[in-house]
Amino acid sequence: MLGGAGVLLGVAAAPAQAAEVSYATDCVPPPAAGLPTVKGTTKVEVTAPATAKVGDEVEVVWKFTQAASKNPDLIDLPANSVQPSGTLKAAGAQAASIAMQGPRENPAIPKGGAMVLSDMKGKLKLTTAGEVTLTPDAYAINVFSTDTKCAPTETVKPAATIKVTAGEGTPPTGTPDPTETTSPPPSGEPTPTESETGGSDTGGTTGGGGETDFTGKEVKIPYACKTPIGDKNATSPVQINAKKDGGSYDLTVQFKGSVMDSPADIPADSVKPSMEVVLGGADKGTVHVEGPTNPEAIKSGDPMVISDMTGTYKPGADGESTLSPGVLTVKALGTTTTCTPEKSEVSLTLDTSAQPGGAAGGSGSAGGTGTSGSGDSGGGLADTGADDSGGLRALGFVAGTAILLGGAVFTFMPGRRASRRAP
Repeated sequence: MLGGAGVLLGVAAAPAQAAEVSYATDCVPPPAAGLPTVKGTTKVEVTAPATAKVGDEVEVVWKFTQAASKNPDLIDLPANSVQPSGTLKAAGAQAASIAMQGPRENPAIPKGGAMVLSDMKGKLKLTTAGEVTLTPDAYAINVFSTDTKCAPTETVKPAATIKVTAGEGTPPTGTPDPTETTSPPPSGEPTPTESETGGSDTGGTTGGGGETDFTGKEVKIPYACKTPIGDKNATSPVQINAKKDGGSYDLTVQFKGSVMDSPADIPADSVKPSMEVVLGGADKGTVHVEGPTNPEAIKSGDPMVISDMTGTYKPGADGESTLSPGVLTVKALGTTTTCTPEKSEVSLTLDTSAQPGGAAGGSGSAGGTGTSGSGDSGGGLADTGADDSGGLRALGFVAGTAILLGGAVFTFMPGRRASRRAP
């Protein structure tokens, strides 16, 4: 009986093996982040069956025991916002590139916290008897639709070896296909989309006789934006509308169209925009408008928008007064991004009558009387960015959040800290 048990144990599948390797790594942040290459150390543990036979399809697991970066002191990374993918090289009796991918699963990572990457998995179909070694290769870290690509800068040692025996029947012959890989895992990455909503090219409503609603012209404004990690440029279509309310105008500033589809779940009350509308013509000063924070959490894949911003304008002068998009400020997840127009354009013109305490000569926020509006623009516009309704694309995720989050995973983990631009 004991002898028989020994035979049974001898033919049972060998347990999986795990081994850790450590290697120097260069990680290149997304170009939009404006950050230098990060030099760090990656530590990986690879788990695979110790033995198998020709014809088996085996699962291998890549576990990060240390990523080559940590989250810098810029922004907290929400839970389930980081996803790794990579390539595991098979060599020896069989050559193959094994596509590896992990789920978008991670705990919330605070500023300065160690990066936590999920385990990546892949499958390899064994075609040739002999020893097959498994070695970690390049990998990528995706955070809110931005990728940092990491690659070894030294020869990496194999992390696991599978001893492959001939299966029943005639084993495969010939040279193994070096391109054989498992089916690439679905990326699962949301793709930013843009929706063209159009706008009024004819400007605001004209005419008199007690008009109360004035529709502005959609104008494309080139913005220079300052984020905590650098300067970015983007062009976005903006429209200013007004509604007469006694001696005041209720203003609504709209960014036309969705910025992009949300690449991940976003907590409620985490994004808030505001703007200083610039007055010109007869009147002078600015009018402060602001939008609400997102009242509910935004699910991954749902449209991302900058909410309509509202405020009240009280004219301080008689005559034609113009309203143009001004400085935009977006506060998101504890950070502030400020975008200043490189060149502005009039969206709305109103015939105004001065009101006590009106805006002429300085900043103002109150109403006035207006009898007509028009959307005549104040000259040509140098279009320095995308000219579609996907506005502020260089900001990625609501005025810079994607850049912040995309760059957040690329600060050097022990040793020298990667330098970053001053905000």
